[in-house]
Amino acid sequence: MKEGVSDHTGNGVMSRDASSLVDGARAGRVRDIGRLLSLIEDGGPEVPAIIATLSAEGVRARTIGITGSPGVGKSTVTAALVGELRRRGERVGVLAVDPSSPFSGGALLGDRIRMQEHATDDGVFIRSMASRGQLGGMAATTPQAVRVLDAAGFSTVLIETVGVGQSEVDVAAAADTSLVLLAPGMGDGIQAAKAGILEIADILVVNKADREGADATVRELRGILALTERPAGGWEPPVLRTAAVSGDGIAVLCDSIDEHGRWLAHSGEGDDRRLRRAREEVEALALGMLRRRLRDGASSERLDRVARALRDGRTDPYTAAATVVAELE
Repeated sequence: MKEGVSDHTGNGVMSRDASSLVDGARAGRVRDIGRLLSLIEDGGPEVPAIIATLSAEGVRARTIGITGSPGVGKSTVTAALVGELRRRGERVGVLAVDPSSPFSGGALLGDRIRMQEHATDDGVFIRSMASRGQLGGMAATTPQAVRVLDAAGFSTVLIETVGVGQSEVDVAAAADTSLVLLAPGMGDGIQAAKAGILEIADILVVNKADREGADATVRELRGILALTERPAGGWEPPVLRTAAVSGDGIAVLCDSIDEHGRWLAHSGEGDDRRLRRAREEVEALALGMLRRRLRDGASSERLDRVARALRDGRTDPYTAAATVVAELE
């Protein structure tokens, strides 16, 4: 058994290797940050102690979610934002959530393939994370990964989602500011309205705005927003144009992100969002713990017994579920 060190939180003991990774991440060592993220994604037994240690001061970094349908240029916009934020003196972490390989469970796309220009910048850390079947375009371990990057001193974390289109709403729960990207000629405006994606947008971005149809897409989105009821004093999502390949509009987009951040602070919505985010994180972890308990040992046997009763018509689904929950208490 490896010699360990206490994390002083009651969440178990970390091995000296894990403790060394935490210290290295806090010092900004890229290799240690990457190894710590891998450990968290794999869900090893030391993860609770690691996260407890990293959570001592809360999350200070601002998080920006970037979502939209496939083909709108999310990765290009993300790379352009990284460049602009670096020019403004920020240290930037990027979590690019990719589809999972059906064989390994790992991310199919490569982070440094898509953002080569930033790969050698010490002020930028880019990580591909596998969605592993998680709905809503996010990876289940995204909140924990944000904690790692925050502890490593990154002032802004960009979260780029999978690109599954209409179900990409989880990013709103994980980000301080949510960008919804659309492109001309794809019918995105109407589709976004149907899917309710506009409801999660703090900033709407019409990318590839140098293409034909961009002006029509902007007008369509502004028309839809004009019909949307918002509370007095609420944030009015701007509709911005970008051409991320050339960098056009990216500085204005960064200014709008800053403006939204100031509104979050002055309105109190920032604290409310972080509270909702904390609730979501706790709920997700609690459900995961309950699921593991159901599948282990005696609980698994009880679940099989109740399932057989349901199969044989001796109970109903709600009674069966209530029985299982009662036995877990």
